[in-house]
Amino acid sequence: MKLSRICMMLFLVAACTACAAETLKPAWSPGRYGTIRDGILRIAVPPGPDQSAMNCSEAEIDLAPYRGKGVFTFSIRLRADGVSKPRRNWNGVKFMFRFRDKSGGEFYRNVSGLAGTFDWRESHFIASVPETAAEGTLMLGLQDSCGTVEFDLNSLQLSPVFPKPESNYRIDYPERVAKTPPLRGVMSPTRSITEDDLAVLQKWGANLVRYQICRNWGKSGTEQDLAEYDSWLNGKLDHLEWLLTLAPKYGLRFVIDLHTPPGGRDAGKNLVMFSDKKYADHFVEVWRRIAGRFKGNPSVWAYDLVNEPVQNGPARYDYWNIQRMAAEAVRRIDPDTPIMIESNEWDSPSAFAYLPPLEMDNVIYQVHMYVPGQFTHQFVHNAFGEQGSKNFIRYPGRTGGEMWDKAMLKKSLQPVRDFQLRHNARIYVGEFSAVAWAPGAADYIRDCIEIFEEYGWDWSYHAFREWDGWSVEHEGLPGKLVPSAGNDRKQVLLEAFRKKR
Repeated sequence: MKLSRICMMLFLVAACTACAAETLKPAWSPGRYGTIRDGILRIAVPPGPDQSAMNCSEAEIDLAPYRGKGVFTFSIRLRADGVSKPRRNWNGVKFMFRFRDKSGGEFYRNVSGLAGTFDWRESHFIASVPETAAEGTLMLGLQDSCGTVEFDLNSLQLSPVFPKPESNYRIDYPERVAKTPPLRGVMSPTRSITEDDLAVLQKWGANLVRYQICRNWGKSGTEQDLAEYDSWLNGKLDHLEWLLTLAPKYGLRFVIDLHTPPGGRDAGKNLVMFSDKKYADHFVEVWRRIAGRFKGNPSVWAYDLVNEPVQNGPARYDYWNIQRMAAEAVRRIDPDTPIMIESNEWDSPSAFAYLPPLEMDNVIYQVHMYVPGQFTHQFVHNAFGEQGSKNFIRYPGRTGGEMWDKAMLKKSLQPVRDFQLRHNARIYVGEFSAVAWAPGAADYIRDCIEIFEEYGWDWSYHAFREWDGWSVEHEGLPGKLVPSAGNDRKQVLLEAFRKKR
């Protein structure tokens, strides 16, 4: 297959990123602990009560040249000496872009996981600047940490990485896919799913399972030994093949989800295969094997090529092209099973604003819905103390300066809805949830499902019998979850499963 015009354009943009980079020279306000000398910003925060604050230098930037123009990489060289580990992964060394939109809401993009001692290195993140962005601020320093960090202000650059797509391609689907009503289901557990699990899902009224081929979630530096990886993968596929023999009995279809791809993730959560040809080639080869093995199986609804891609800057194989490469390889073997493509930034709704469609039919586009994350993931990644219940974020309610309700959920999903209408795309919400203890979690889940149903999207709840915090068969506080025969979250989910199509 020849590369599409869009594909060639993205390759050229990636290749020209360095020459298109713009050096930013804003006026910096050093802040309490900051000094600037010979273009080096130095932030030195002593141990003590002040280290819990955000101790940053700030500079305003004019967003006019960037609004609605796609996605940009913000990069800078920095080094650190004895920076203490923060309580939250996104704090520590702070390199952040903050902007407000015209409605007053605040948005943040930043690096994460930087602490300790290290020499000069480049750090970067990506961010889009929507048409509604009103003002922007760059922040450099430390948050919830003590120690010293230095930034080379002369290296601060902004580079285009994903242009605003121009394609109007309209996707066609075979009658078998086009006439299938929206499917409703769950994410599978990462353990081996059992026949008893399938029977429970049938009783609930689900008809779809997103089958996770997953291990080492959240870890970096894994999946490097390809022989060992293949041995593990083959075991998972053997189990899936057995499940598929039972699927018709329980009225279930399966999405094959390669949750853990060859090479794994690096410390910045980027997929290693984006930059390493060995793992990129193996990723495509894995999908050749899967397509050859499951081609023609009526219980396989779709091939989900890669879970939650994260690309924070230019890459040898960008998140879109590596999925295109695998999709083309699959199509040569299996022309009939739908293929699923995911957006960048952990398959976020906002990344659909710069997602071009493949120039290929029978492709379903997947999104994950955990917006706002401050609500859905509260106390998932950070400590819950005795006073934690007083700090719960509620839904509906104010989060991050915004009033979050069903209307705001719709607003956050609008890039996906626009993509659906522009390209005649079938949309699948592969994951959505709110942690068990979040006040109003049932209302959040209900509102999400009602939006999905209104738009005609397939969906699968995250997750079934995986971690207790996402389980509708558990309830309670962090660290004190207990089995639950019934609760409002489970009731909402079961009512949705049993709704007439």
